[in-house]
Amino acid sequence: MSFTETFTHFYNHVKASLADGTFAKLTMAKTIGNTDLMNIYVRPIVDEGILKLELKYKFQQEEVIEIHTIDAARDKLVTYINNPFLSAILFTTEFDLTYKLNKKRAVSITEKANTFGNASEVLLEYLNQ
Repeated sequence: MSFTETFTHFYNHVKASLADGTFAKLTMAKTIGNTDLMNIYVRPIVDEGILKLELKYKFQQEEVIEIHTIDAARDKLVTYINNPFLSAILFTTEFDLTYKLNKKRAVSITEKANTFGNASEVLLEYLNQ
């Protein structure tokens, strides 16, 4: 399977957690080497009454924010898998899901106990409209 296919499988969990109100946050981390882009933090926002995702790019010297639809955010994020990020972590109120590439670039998706007890407030307000 390609990184695009495996990341899409992972991202389906992101979409499900947004739909059921359990999404807390998504973080892309563990860069290859010393890169200017250190992390991407993803959180839900409501833009013109539509649930979208804010992508905050954390560079060594600055932060850049982009707003995308949920599907467009996947298309944007998948381009950073393996260049420069080796992992993405979905935090939900039910579990944490880690997408990880090892040194041989084999993909693993593992589930752990949840880190966060509360979902994103923006998401909960949007779902309860």
